[in-house]
Amino acid sequence: MAEKTSSKPAKVAKEPDAKRGAAKPRQSTAKPSARKPAATKDAKPTLLSGGNPQIAKGDGDAPVQAYIAAMPGWKSDVGRRLDALIVRTVPGVRKAVKWNSPFYGVEGQGWFLAYHCFTKYIKVTFFRGASLSPLPPVESKDKNTRYFHIHEGEQLDEELVASWIRQASELPGWMS
Repeated sequence: MAEKTSSKPAKVAKEPDAKRGAAKPRQSTAKPSARKPAATKDAKPTLLSGGNPQIAKGDGDAPVQAYIAAMPGWKSDVGRRLDALIVRTVPGVRKAVKWNSPFYGVEGQGWFLAYHCFTKYIKVTFFRGASLSPLPPVESKDKNTRYFHIHEGEQLDEELVASWIRQASELPGWMS
């Protein structure tokens, strides 16, 4: 059998038209990317102002434990102790991280406590602290809220703090 040959001429790449000019490769004028590389599983969370860990918001124990693990220095130990005291005092406590702070609440009642790292202390917030007896020592702009601060090396009066936690968990909490 005879092979068929095409009567069409083979396509040949054309040389650039001298009048139009050849396209020059573009050189980027953009600066090198200043974006941070994607975080890896083993990357430590960023510490915000005052050493407060930046943790993605989320419900449950896992984000709270991630926050506690990322608390710098002595604050991490205090965070573990606070978390354990809250869990012992309020069985079935609800946990979440919101606004880079651990929150504790009772289902259907709202949040009763949160804490936040600052440079020299941890601020513990009782959202209905003005109803606690004795009053937590630090006032707030909000007439219902009271705070207490934990500084490095201070002994935590666990009996008093547990009393505040118990009382606060029995009150209507802050709804978010």
